[in-house]
Amino acid sequence: MIQFILNDKPVKTKLAPGSTMLDFVRYEKRLTGTKTGCREGDCGACTVLVGQFENGKLQYRSMTSCLMPLANAHGKHIVTVEGVNMEQLSPAQQCMVDTNGTQCGFCTIGFVMSFTGFVMHPEDKNYPKAIEHIDGNICRCTGYKSIERAADLLANQLQKKPQSGTLSWLVENKFLPAYFQEIEQKLRHLQTALYGGSADQQQTTSSLPIGGGTDLLVQKHAEVKQATLKDLLFEQSLKGIALVNDWIEIGASVTVTEFAESELIQQTFPDLKAHVKLVSSTPIRNMATLAGNLVNASPIGDMTVFMLALGAHIVLSGPEGLRELPLKDFYKGYKTLDKNPGEIIFKIKFPVPSKQAIFSFEKVCKRTYLDIASVNTACMMTLDADGTVLKARLSAGGVFAFPRFLEKTGAYLLGKKLNENVVAEALNIMQTEVAPISDARGSEAYKRLLLRQLVLVHIEKAGMELSTIGLIL
Repeated sequence: MIQFILNDKPVKTKLAPGSTMLDFVRYEKRLTGTKTGCREGDCGACTVLVGQFENGKLQYRSMTSCLMPLANAHGKHIVTVEGVNMEQLSPAQQCMVDTNGTQCGFCTIGFVMSFTGFVMHPEDKNYPKAIEHIDGNICRCTGYKSIERAADLLANQLQKKPQSGTLSWLVENKFLPAYFQEIEQKLRHLQTALYGGSADQQQTTSSLPIGGGTDLLVQKHAEVKQATLKDLLFEQSLKGIALVNDWIEIGASVTVTEFAESELIQQTFPDLKAHVKLVSSTPIRNMATLAGNLVNASPIGDMTVFMLALGAHIVLSGPEGLRELPLKDFYKGYKTLDKNPGEIIFKIKFPVPSKQAIFSFEKVCKRTYLDIASVNTACMMTLDADGTVLKARLSAGGVFAFPRFLEKTGAYLLGKKLNENVVAEALNIMQTEVAPISDARGSEAYKRLLLRQLVLVHIEKAGMELSTIGLIL
């Protein structure tokens, strides 16, 4: 029996835990404001808000309900557009009206819910943050300028929003219905009844473990719907980011958003915000787990490529206990893993980069954002004062049957001073380590060229002026 709070009412359902939240709210509860669009998490028309306890505090995140299994709603607060309706339009709704931000109206609900997520975030209240919150919503009518004006108008109304007591302020100023002030207490009571007060643990047994479901619900929708699930997305033992003996350890169910919001990770990667912005969209990052990206084994997995360049290891948990191996050894072939039956990723760990190390992540796709890579690549490089390479780790996606650690290229660069001949030879070696195929995202020759150019970007960011060695981007 799955139980959660839907808007202002508790609900129970015996539907299959792999059924989607989108289908539940539309066809079981007849809350048809939430729209069925792409069913792949791309368009944002089905966006809902999910309230859950994070570090003891109730936090709301936008998520695409088309990719959210009912199992992941257990013990949570789910908010559809009907749950933010009041006698008058909310500011998030009114701003869309005042700026003519809607035409056909199909995408409007998703924008309203993403804007409401922006409103509810205690720290976010400026225009750039409003735009970030709607980066997973697509509109095919307006050209976005009217929606951008709505974002600006909404942000201006939030300038007095406090970081503490945010919810009470939002209710008092008619941004949210009054029932929101009762949700935290009701949610704590519900979770106490369900699993003794543990705010983040779904207690089910299962043959199919699932995290955010952002790929499984697309690729294996029927299989997920029919399976008994174990929800790992909110499993407390798989959360957390910590520094342990000069290694950064990350719980398997840490989402991309939680990774990006971590102070430790932000201190480690100064350009983290720019890197993460290239990875999917806000609602998907709120759902997608790091371990899910690794075990998915997609040849173009963004966070997999990211972790490979860091020299990451994974710790697997299974019937025989814990087992650790380098991430680069996890992939044996296309969608083939060094993973025994019953094993799941328990944590991901990588050595803390030195202060001299330069990390970069690059990605090219048909759209700048919210798209799958044609080629993605990451690099961790350390040079001494005269330009000699002390450490070099490179990885690439979209150029092999699985995310590729460019081991030979990195080994060649070690101990060498970067110059035209060294870089040219490194590029030649790199091309022997990849085997791209021609597909919808580009021809083999195009992908090889992209990888070459992106690796040159890595080298330039590491401190080498390419023009001085006769190479150009």
